[in-house]
Amino acid sequence: MSIIKKLASQTAIYGLSSIFGRFLNYLLVPLYTYHFSAAEYGVVSEFYAYAGFFAVLLVFGFETGYFRFRDKNDPQRDSAYSTALWFVLGANLVFLLLIRLVRTPLSEALHYAHHPEYVEWFAIILGLDAIASIPFARLRAENKAFRFAGIKILEILVTVGLSLFFIAYCPPLYAKNEQVWFAPIYDPGIGLGYVFIANLAASGVKFVLLTPQLKGLIWGFDRVLFRKMVGYSLPMVVIGFAGIVNEMLDRALLKYLLPHDPLMNMRMLGIYSACYKLSILMSLFIQAFRYAAEPFFFAYADKSDARRVYADVMKYFVIFCMAIFLLVTLYIDFFQYFIGREFRAGLGVTPILLLANLFLGIYVNLSIWYKLTDRTLMGAFVSLGGALITIGLNLWWIPHYGYVGSAWATLACYAAMAVVSYLLGRRYYPVAYDLKRIAFYIAFGLGLYFAREPLLTYGYRSWQAGTLLMGSYLLSAALFEFRGLFHFRKKLPAGDSGKSLGPGRK
Repeated sequence: MSIIKKLASQTAIYGLSSIFGRFLNYLLVPLYTYHFSAAEYGVVSEFYAYAGFFAVLLVFGFETGYFRFRDKNDPQRDSAYSTALWFVLGANLVFLLLIRLVRTPLSEALHYAHHPEYVEWFAIILGLDAIASIPFARLRAENKAFRFAGIKILEILVTVGLSLFFIAYCPPLYAKNEQVWFAPIYDPGIGLGYVFIANLAASGVKFVLLTPQLKGLIWGFDRVLFRKMVGYSLPMVVIGFAGIVNEMLDRALLKYLLPHDPLMNMRMLGIYSACYKLSILMSLFIQAFRYAAEPFFFAYADKSDARRVYADVMKYFVIFCMAIFLLVTLYIDFFQYFIGREFRAGLGVTPILLLANLFLGIYVNLSIWYKLTDRTLMGAFVSLGGALITIGLNLWWIPHYGYVGSAWATLACYAAMAVVSYLLGRRYYPVAYDLKRIAFYIAFGLGLYFAREPLLTYGYRSWQAGTLLMGSYLLSAALFEFRGLFHFRKKLPAGDSGKSLGPGRK
């Protein structure tokens, strides 16, 4: 339990910073949805969907590759870090040069011929973020969670501050008097472009703050190690790319597959994207867990009780995720005010997307089997299978069911990936997950969710029904886990370290 508490504390640091930072960033959702139309917000959503794909491609999997090959004995002169940093830096400079050369035809192909600057601004954001991912990985490996969190929060503060300034503060004052003090730096014609400018400035600030970590470049480039890292990391690109397909492709396809006119399609895209944001709490927790768990899984792998610890981590992870699912869905009447009235027509997809993120988190836990046994290529095939499910179901369901079909496709994809990953993990790195208890918490949480409507019918107010059902879940989880922990400690033989689970076959 002390190991799980340590992981939980690291997750809490990353999580609290992410929650605080994302909460600030989340303020942008009402800012955008109250100041821009659904069609305009659809433009922002589309660019971020494309950005997700490039964010994976431009890191080349070297973030995870660094964790695998980093020198724990001599971290002050880690050639794995310098090699990864040199490669990612060089590759992104080439990427920015190419975008500069093709920005006009590329913007025309995306139907943004009048705004080629959007393409170039976003390319710079992507390049800076990709280069920064390696220094961030080093901070995680060195357990410098507070520095990591501080830089992330400051980046978001800059984004939020500039967004509020250019989108909410400047326009009404400029409309009254064009001689205002900020006139030299404000152009009302940019409009939606200030969303990208704010993000670009924040990425620049983040990059400057990470410059102390860039001194690792002086350690040089190890060609032999680079070949090993490429062999390990490139399948991670496939995995990451497939993951972005699963997460972002629906927003890229809605514009083209919805059976409406182009303006209405962009409006539907904006509504779906805004409602997707309501699953932010689940995404936050999964992101924080990833930050803490990935280096933890690698560092703890050689311990004799590792598999038992991994099983416990999975169980507590599901318990917490179902609590988040219930928090959002049972109090949806409150959360709906975080988006504009025009966007609330899509609230029905929020429970589906929350459940989809739950299965994504389960898959993240299960993915240790291919990372710890160096079978990243097999993990890539699992992710590719999920991507094919996403593509096929979106092509099938969007024309018939609109963005609701996209939400169900996301759930089907992540659930299938979790099942396949579990079955492969049983063969290559067996872990005795408590499937009965995990299934119970998921079924119990869904039952409480469906019990909300009958309670409202019987006269309960929304907050009363939500509090009763949420309290029932939390109380049940506390009783079950406290009792289970008591019996576990009582029955555990002295010296038992979980070896009965058997060795993994590599």
